[in-house]
Amino acid sequence: MLIVTVLRAKGDGVVTVPPSATVRELLDTLAQHRIGAVIVSSGAGIAGIVSERDVVRHLRAGPDLLDQPVARIMTTDVVTCRRETPVEELMTTMTERRIRHVPVIDDHGVIIGIVSICAEVGHLVTCGAESRRQLLLQFEAPVIGGNTNTHLIFHHSASLNLR
Repeated sequence: MLIVTVLRAKGDGVVTVPPSATVRELLDTLAQHRIGAVIVSSGAGIAGIVSERDVVRHLRAGPDLLDQPVARIMTTDVVTCRRETPVEELMTTMTERRIRHVPVIDDHGVIIGIVSICAEVGHLVTCGAESRRQLLLQFEAPVIGGNTNTHLIFHHSASLNLR
């Protein structure tokens, strides 16, 4: 299964903010669109990505953070994928790198979508039982870089019925 399949199911809408947007504006955007991350973009290119988790991590510095530009807290080393990236490959990368959102780009580096671990898992719920079983078994292995007793657990409100 390819990322393009996930994009077709969830849509290819992308929410962006400029690097100069304040963290307060970012939070308004996240709440308005009911999403967990946005791409920070200057033009068609990706300057970074910023999530609600980034805000929480940086809020320890104090409430003045809300008036700072998102450029101060965004991740600039952004992992991207393409439409033809296999879902299994991207899920492995996301697990190993401990990231939840990945922009999808075309051959020219233009943003054409964004996928999240939730979108990928949600898509698995709607695919065939054997595909679900194979993909989920792949993620029963310990998370790389973590304790050997730490396992990745996917959460979804629908029953996967793997039997």
